[in-house]
Amino acid sequence: MKMYRFRRGYQYGCRLRVSGVLFLVLILHCFRVNSILAQTVDQTSLHQQIQNLIEAMTRTQTQLEQSQHQLDEMRQQLTALQGQIANSGSSTSPPSSARPQEAPSVAPATTAEAIEDIRERQAMQASQIATHEQTKVESESKFPVKITGLLLLNAFVNTSAVDVAATPTLAIPGGGSTGASVRQTVLGFDARGPHLFGARSYADLRVDFDGSSQSDSQVAGYSGYYSASSMILRLRTAHAFLEWDRTKAYFSLDRPIFSPDVPTSLTAVSVPPLAWSGNLWTWNPQAGVTQDLRLAGSRSLQLEAALVDVSDAPLTPSISPSMTASQASIANSAEQSRWPGVETHIALLGSDEQASSFGAGGYFAPHRSALGHSFDSWAGTLDSRLALSTHFQLTASAYRGMALGGLGGGAYKDFAYRADPESGVYYIRPLDDVGGWVQLKEKFSEQIQVNQAFGLDNVFAGELRRYTVPGGSMYMNLARNRTYTSNIIYSPSAYLLFSLEYRHLTSSPVTGLPAESNVIGLGAGYKF
Repeated sequence: MKMYRFRRGYQYGCRLRVSGVLFLVLILHCFRVNSILAQTVDQTSLHQQIQNLIEAMTRTQTQLEQSQHQLDEMRQQLTALQGQIANSGSSTSPPSSARPQEAPSVAPATTAEAIEDIRERQAMQASQIATHEQTKVESESKFPVKITGLLLLNAFVNTSAVDVAATPTLAIPGGGSTGASVRQTVLGFDARGPHLFGARSYADLRVDFDGSSQSDSQVAGYSGYYSASSMILRLRTAHAFLEWDRTKAYFSLDRPIFSPDVPTSLTAVSVPPLAWSGNLWTWNPQAGVTQDLRLAGSRSLQLEAALVDVSDAPLTPSISPSMTASQASIANSAEQSRWPGVETHIALLGSDEQASSFGAGGYFAPHRSALGHSFDSWAGTLDSRLALSTHFQLTASAYRGMALGGLGGGAYKDFAYRADPESGVYYIRPLDDVGGWVQLKEKFSEQIQVNQAFGLDNVFAGELRRYTVPGGSMYMNLARNRTYTSNIIYSPSAYLLFSLEYRHLTSSPVTGLPAESNVIGLGAGYKF
């Protein structure tokens, strides 16, 4: 009863205070009106002053009503929020009689995989957030630079002899080998630059540690970008871009634009998988433009054209015994023609990288050998990537051309040659070539994938047979090179990779029996 009287008295006091405040406000307004009337009695009529006062009070009343309406809305929102909190607290432990029928104790595998994927993404995001808190690499231009890479360990077993034990692409007669290497480790630099002509600018660079002395290389005298340098560090690829919304201009050191796809492997990195077995891959200087045209739906048409400086094939400089490697490296046969190569590619792309796509390309480059012979290198290509289902993807690429040794085809050579024993005159024959590769990828989950691929490079044996060199190297007489590979890649996290791979190489000379070798490889990598 005392509390009730106290509250009642308190409310009554509050009303008296409000009434007193309103009374004071009214007195102040009256004083103000009297002052105004006293000052303007000679200029304005009393009726006009009263009208102004009424309008001012009306505006004040409107503002007070709006404020009261806002306070009511805030009070309702607060009440609703308190109710939600109370309901969520009570729903965490409902009585057993009100609980629905419990789900089976064993959750579906897809749900467990989804939960694991969410956890992995959260860990990755946490790592990225922590990275932002660290000290960044600073460039002289003050624009951001990021260091990336793949620290890679490879162990290998070759049942028969191969051209390079750690990175085999060709089988040769002889005994096998076993070993391990970390020289396929890749180091990368990504940089963003200023805006120019309304375009974003960025660049990247990749190097590895698979260089070696040319005297140790079985592909001696090769002056192209496939050759090993005299140092361990080797330049792989480089790009510099100006990118608008649908247009991109660039110069780069990379694979040809008409061969955009790459088979998947963790044991063939310094030399890409299926190299010299249907995969045109060699890294050459290029400068080009890409234009995207939006089509109906989510598809787009990509048009690309570039100029390219194609290096010589591995055996081209050794055509003249009197020519040293240093002399041959001054200018390759494409540069001696004084005209750059031209390459184009057109592709129908899907909404993302996982969607199906189809492409066609072309290439032409004039050449002039060190002996004064002129010939042309050309190719027509087709490529496709088909999303067969959620877990299966089929990728394929094919080509038909001539003198493709500088691009990673043609059985390591652009042309065959022989010397007339009487006159000493050299005769050369540019070699027609056909090849390609196909890969089936199956992704069981985000962590496990299986890849099976086959590649073939084949020069026309009828053209090569007339230029057979008795007792010559496997490269000079090689007519066909085939590789079958199968691997499983396990990625328990976003930064760890493990792989087991099997390869079978079959290298067939134009005369004699083919050489074969089985290659078993293990890979373990850490991405950073």
